Amino acid sequence: MTSKPAAAAARATVYGFPRQGQNRELKKAIEGYWKGRVTADTLRATAAGLRRTHWRRLAEAGIHEVPTGDFSFYDHVLDTTVMVGAVPARHQDAVSADPLDGYFAMARGTQDVAPLEMTKWFDTNYHYLVPELGPDTVFTADSAKQVAELTEALSLGLTARPVLVGPVTYLLLAKPAPGVAADFDPLTLLDRLLPVYAEVLADLRAAGADWVQLDEPALVQDRTPAELNAAARVYRDLGGRTDRPKLLVASYFDRLGEALPVLAKAPVEGLALDFTGSAAANLEALAAVGGLPGKRLVAGVVDGRNIWVNDLTKSLTTLGTLLGLADRVDVSASCSLLHVPLDATAERDIDPRILRWLAFARQKTGEIVTLAKGLSHGTSAIAAELAANRADLASRAESPLTRDPAVRARTGAVSAGDTRRSQPYAERAAAQHAHLGLPLLPTTTIGSFPQTAELRTARADLRAGRIDTAGYEERVKAEVQEVIAFQEKTGLDVLVHGEPERNDMVQYFAEQLTGYLATRHGWVQSYGTRYVRPPILAGDISRPAPMTVRWTTYAQSLTHRPVKGMLTGPVTMLAWSFVRDDQPLGETARQVALALRDEVNDLEAAGTSVVQVDEPALRETLPLRAGDRAAYLAWATEAFRISTSGVRPDTQIHTHMCYAEFGDIVQAIDDLDADVISLEAARSHMQVARELAAHGYPREAGPGVYDIHSPRVPSAEEAADLLRTGLKAIPPERLWVNPDCGLKTRSWPETRASLENLVAAARTVRGELPAS
Repeated sequence: MTSKPAAAAARATVYGFPRQGQNRELKKAIEGYWKGRVTADTLRATAAGLRRTHWRRLAEAGIHEVPTGDFSFYDHVLDTTVMVGAVPARHQDAVSADPLDGYFAMARGTQDVAPLEMTKWFDTNYHYLVPELGPDTVFTADSAKQVAELTEALSLGLTARPVLVGPVTYLLLAKPAPGVAADFDPLTLLDRLLPVYAEVLADLRAAGADWVQLDEPALVQDRTPAELNAAARVYRDLGGRTDRPKLLVASYFDRLGEALPVLAKAPVEGLALDFTGSAAANLEALAAVGGLPGKRLVAGVVDGRNIWVNDLTKSLTTLGTLLGLADRVDVSASCSLLHVPLDATAERDIDPRILRWLAFARQKTGEIVTLAKGLSHGTSAIAAELAANRADLASRAESPLTRDPAVRARTGAVSAGDTRRSQPYAERAAAQHAHLGLPLLPTTTIGSFPQTAELRTARADLRAGRIDTAGYEERVKAEVQEVIAFQEKTGLDVLVHGEPERNDMVQYFAEQLTGYLATRHGWVQSYGTRYVRPPILAGDISRPAPMTVRWTTYAQSLTHRPVKGMLTGPVTMLAWSFVRDDQPLGETARQVALALRDEVNDLEAAGTSVVQVDEPALRETLPLRAGDRAAYLAWATEAFRISTSGVRPDTQIHTHMCYAEFGDIVQAIDDLDADVISLEAARSHMQVARELAAHGYPREAGPGVYDIHSPRVPSAEEAADLLRTGLKAIPPERLWVNPDCGLKTRSWPETRASLENLVAAARTVRGELPAS
């Protein structure tokens, strides 16, 4: 881009910001409220304080238009369900009695009432609460939250833009409510929903909103002509009303494709488009439709999902091209900054040579402001920033920290034989059944057991030097002993050691592999009050030493029942990390797979007969466009097989997946060639069991019968009923009994009662099976 300034000053904005606060104040306040230690008024005051802090800091950094409404106590899709009055019938009494408690009941459930289903927000690791709709659903507008937060921001003297989930995306994310026919299409409710959105928009305009953003990320997926026609109708209707603010329709995570001309022609005042990664194709597509004459374009040129510094020169080139395609061009991140940590400057333990490569939410805000300044006033106005940015990019590109010749030679030598087990499944299954001697409907758990306050305190004490390594390991040993003793007493068939030594299923391994960096304060929301610290994948990956063998072997020494070795798979190690963007993902996955292969082989050599390699992110990372999926699934399934194919036939390989739509990847699940797969199924009423059966899946499977993301304890009869449903799709010789996911977030009382009921359910249903 030249130094000539743009005709109109570009504005800097963002679509959303991390909610938790610098020290996860929101998490602590909400969990304190759940435990009765924090009042509702204190919780609301904490939330209001966080919002004010975020908005002020955004404005002070140079953001011209702050977002409102993106803040949430649990989930922004659940907030939308409240906004449109689509509260499920089973929760209506609770919401009427106390809206805040009813809100959390929808998210978490109660002992008597099940929560809403939870699944992944497109191809991210953020989870949303799935709306439940049916032909009897009645929508009613409740704009109180949106209006109140807008009013808060305006009272601070800020320019604010409310952000709502758009009506098309909301309906496309919804599912038929329990008891409603499975083929019910929530999009048929569009005519009922539109007046509610119109009322909310009118309320926001009356409250002072100049612009409102309507997020429609569902339109970056492959959409049918009927769905595209619905989008056109929505924005023709909303855009044609006079009692509304100006509308900015936003998409992100991928290219808009066939939806772009639909939105470009809609009578709305602006579009917000992603121009990063595969969404860079939006640039050429926008030119092809003649641009956006008379409209505002918000250009997402800063990656909102990864943590590497932006190439400012490249982004300015993109922005310069866009200047001729819209009435005005403003600058933003590609999506909400919800998906990245808050502030890289808080990281004191990362090598300063590497820290300069990183941009978290606050640093991305600075990049957006710099780009807007450069777009408005020319490159000479940001000459110092551009020079520093070029130096940072060169530092990373030239650093020996990013490349290991030995790792690259090993990945280059992988052959087809490294991706196949030595015998077909049928022969392996016979060897495994003879070796393990398990009953029909064998019971197990997914891996982790409750991370107690004592464990967390011991880990903190070790970091702070208050105890030594020997003292910490004695505490871990005691926990493993307790977990094994409980499982034996309860009657579980395949045990786990409970993972008391692990801080996180990805971070634990990342800290032991070369090429990874761990953060101390890099928290990112996964769901509700669950925050994770995704490690940063900065260089080539190798395993210097065994990572899990010691604790798995110790647990096995305490019991005669088989103990599973527990590993996190290569795709999940990538999906739940911030990955390097300087080489293909498939190449990085192969490096991780070879490191895990060494670990699997060492576990087997140490006497472990069952090894679980979790891949909960396999579906999550599936490209949003169908045409991009085959290439992804080829390297993703190959990476899993590289990890697991070096073992004997009688060693049983398990995998686990949770909280995703599995129907899209059943063939890929088959291609993993795992001996046993466990999957989330409790909230979705065994849907995945039916999907596996329809595919003809030939191996063993454990669709979960205990929803671990809720504090409620399922009864033995409830678990038995789910098992009976599972048996309609999967024969008893191939059906396992297990929870949906790991038990790390649950308390010991809930865990004990739920697993006792799970084992009792398995025994009951075993007794109902015909004698062989």
